[in-house]
Amino acid sequence: MQTNFRMPDVLSIGIGGGSHVLHQASGTAVGPASVGYRLAQEALVFGGTRLTATDVAVAGGRAEVGDASLVAHLDKSVVDAALRFVDDRLAEVVDRMRASAEPVPVVAVGGGSILVPEDLAGASRVVRPDHFAVANAIGAAIAQVGGEVDRVYSVVPQQRDTVLDEARQEAVDRAVAAGARPGSVEIVDIEEVPLAYLPGNATRIRVKAVGELSLGGPRA
Repeated sequence: MQTNFRMPDVLSIGIGGGSHVLHQASGTAVGPASVGYRLAQEALVFGGTRLTATDVAVAGGRAEVGDASLVAHLDKSVVDAALRFVDDRLAEVVDRMRASAEPVPVVAVGGGSILVPEDLAGASRVVRPDHFAVANAIGAAIAQVGGEVDRVYSVVPQQRDTVLDEARQEAVDRAVAAGARPGSVEIVDIEEVPLAYLPGNATRIRVKAVGELSLGGPRA
């Protein structure tokens, strides 16, 4: 279904650095079960007991994290099968996301990007930006800070502008209190909805303000 909103196309798969590696007679699979945030406690390379995708990435030479000696005993066939499983799933994602048959560049970021091979089917090249391991935090760093007012006001016709100014200022104040830099805050949305079923010229007013993140952090 098409919408009037511009947004990135997102396709998720259950494979990450903490994904369980399961080796059975029927084959080797990675994920979707995961140790999640407990990776540093449960993965083999960190002294744990659970075989994870990070362990096979280290054993296969794709990553240098933890203690590689703790996965030196892994059977090469298991490591290769697990990495091949990951490569096949990633190749499927690339194939589904590209708009033509032409290879596309793939940007690998985040902790789980250690699983991405340098040579990936469907990719013209694999790009790893500076600080790629924490690049998925960039979105939070550049996101704007918002403040919103959504309230029912009694709006006397001659005082409408005053009421709107009051709502705008409160939205701005809330954005600043949440951590926005005062000089950067602006009103991005105003909505007025008269409520005919309530007395006193009742009107629902919603005002949203956003601004750039202040390096000084939110005010107390």
